[in-house]
Amino acid sequence: MQDSKTTKYCSVLALYGKGVVRGFAIGQAMVIGGAKVDIAHYRIPEEEIEKECQRLEYACLQVHRELQDILKQLPQDAPKEIAPLLTVHSLLLQDPMLLDETKAIIKERQYNAEWALKTQETLIAEKFSQMSDEYLSERISDIQQVVHRVILFLTNKSSTINPELFDEIRHPILVARDISPADMIRLKDHDFSAFLTALGGATSHTAIVARSMNIPAVVGMGEVQSLISDRDVLIVDGQKGLVIVNPTEEILALYRHKKEAYDLQRRGLMAQKGAAITLDHQPIHLYANIEEPKEVDFAIEMGAEGIGLFRTEFLFMGRSELPSEDEQFEAYRYVLERMGPERSVTIRTLDLGQDKNLDKSVSDDSDANALGMRAIRYCLARPEMFTKQLRALYRASVYGNLRVMFPMISHITEVHAIVALLKEVRVRLQDEGVAFKKFQIGAMVEVPAIALAINSFLKQLDFGSIGTNDLIQYTMAIDRCDSQLASLYDPLHPGVLKLMWQTILAGERFSKPISVCGEMAGDPKYTKLLLGMGLKHFSMHANSFPEVRAIIQQSHTQHIRDIISNPLHDGEFIDLVQLGIA
Repeated sequence: MQDSKTTKYCSVLALYGKGVVRGFAIGQAMVIGGAKVDIAHYRIPEEEIEKECQRLEYACLQVHRELQDILKQLPQDAPKEIAPLLTVHSLLLQDPMLLDETKAIIKERQYNAEWALKTQETLIAEKFSQMSDEYLSERISDIQQVVHRVILFLTNKSSTINPELFDEIRHPILVARDISPADMIRLKDHDFSAFLTALGGATSHTAIVARSMNIPAVVGMGEVQSLISDRDVLIVDGQKGLVIVNPTEEILALYRHKKEAYDLQRRGLMAQKGAAITLDHQPIHLYANIEEPKEVDFAIEMGAEGIGLFRTEFLFMGRSELPSEDEQFEAYRYVLERMGPERSVTIRTLDLGQDKNLDKSVSDDSDANALGMRAIRYCLARPEMFTKQLRALYRASVYGNLRVMFPMISHITEVHAIVALLKEVRVRLQDEGVAFKKFQIGAMVEVPAIALAINSFLKQLDFGSIGTNDLIQYTMAIDRCDSQLASLYDPLHPGVLKLMWQTILAGERFSKPISVCGEMAGDPKYTKLLLGMGLKHFSMHANSFPEVRAIIQQSHTQHIRDIISNPLHDGEFIDLVQLGIA
């Protein structure tokens, strides 16, 4: 596990993690979850193996029932992300990847149920960690949360969150190893001001819920629970991913001022939702990234012009069978109907590597790594599964303004194969008398090969979307989940910027819209740079709209373009502060 970076001076401790929600919080710590549960390791007699398997099954069943009860009693004002997350956790408890494989360990190694379950969790974590898609690799946190609940039941321990602590600590900052959706329901009626977790990343479910509640959050902090105690005074800087423990009065005064200024600015920005138009009258379009269908309501509330990235992985993950065509159709239709005919919805087809819990008939010959059988490669290799998704998309197309985007395109032959398959699906639907509309198709620009040959691709596509997270990874030849290489993961590297710039310029030449949908799009410090590169379509989490919109309204695109065009053309390293565009 990655440890948090720490800096200590005098009695003040500074910790660093991944800031996932901007803003400041000041308050006392409440450490929840306590220490890790001690797990007994012993081998069971052969004659008790079946009994031990039944003990595991019973524990999983009881936890499943508990989650179902929570779902049934879910309050109306619960964060909209909670219900689908609880559903995912319920499905995981029935997944052969978790239950059957753990029973196999009990039978083969004669491990007790707790030991076997932790062993299987480790094996799953290793497999998930090899996935290059950050969203999918971070789904291991769901496995860990489910395993933790089952082990609590097996060891006769109750949930470690005690809401009565809120009577003792007002407006606390929660410090935890992780916070599950079920735990979040227990906490939702209590007033807390920030999250700090040992696990998680930008797309972890804790981060997703924190964004929906607009609460400052820092995740991936390593062994943070061992460094912070109850009632320690904390300062949280959600933008920098900085946590200051027991600050001096001078530091407290400084951050109180920063918090007041930020909160005042945020309230002003939320009230000024006007159009995103630059000082030189360039209209800029803001689209929302969503993970789940129900997030569409918040996108509308924040003034999204459309959905720029709707991930479909949530339909496929954490289950023992593939989603039906009808299930996919209903999810896509919901989003399209909510957005209406005037706002486009860009749905990305399944971006997944090979994982046995999705298709038990597939062997484990190829790992789901960054360069393996993933994304469009995975889908084209499984036409029956892919066709089902395409049929659902075509059926949903009549309910709104649909665009479909394909991930990890690297060769023009993949585009040809997609076009042929789309035609085949249309012919079948027409023969069946099923209503549908043709939709625009586009590609994620996240492999350097497509960026370098973007002209050829745009001749056959309607649009493109730059996925900066993977583009940086592939351009720099580093694993962005490897903390030892974090310093090399540089969005401002001239090679990365040049690939992005020439893609945006090609879009202008071919009159094909190009968006950026990675983390850079929603980070205000890159907004002026992207405007200067000619970007007119930003796709981000809707929580980022106010800050990004305000910067757009205060920017002169041609002025910025004049400043950065030479450095971009010459491949020079760009200092945003020095150039005055930070």
